[in-house]
Amino acid sequence: MGSHRLFTLAEANECVPRLRVLIERLQRCALALARERDAWSAAHGGGDVAPDVLLRERPAARAAADELQGVMAAIEESGVQLKDLEIGLVDFAAEHDGRTVLLCWQYGEPEVAFWHGVDEGFAGRKPLAGVRTRPPLQ
Repeated sequence: MGSHRLFTLAEANECVPRLRVLIERLQRCALALARERDAWSAAHGGGDVAPDVLLRERPAARAAADELQGVMAAIEESGVQLKDLEIGLVDFAAEHDGRTVLLCWQYGEPEVAFWHGVDEGFAGRKPLAGVRTRPPLQ
C-alpha cells in the first residue's frame, strides 16, 4: 500500500470520480500495450516478445508503459490500493469495529458499496449496511 491512510466511506466516495478517469486511462494504456505487442508479434512471425525488447523496439509501447506506471503511482500515492487493472478494482483501507477492513470499488459501480476483510479479497465482498447496491454499469 502506498500510504497507511484510513478512509471513511465519504472520503472513498469522493475519490470515485477521479478514479473513474484514472482507471479509464490505465485500461487505454493496457490496450495500447497489447496492440503494440500484437503488432511486434505479427511483424516477427508470431510468438512472444520480452517486455524489455518490446519497450526498446516500439516507442508507442514505451509511451503507454510510462503513462501506465505514472497513473498507477498516482493511485497508490493517494492511499488507494489498485487490485485489478483489467476490471478496475480498487480498495480503500478503513476502520470498522476497531479493525482494518477494505472498502471495495469496481469501475462501473456508481459508488463504494462493498467491503471485505483484509485477507478476504474480492470474493469476500459484502454490501455495506445502508448502501443500496446496484450492479456495475456494463
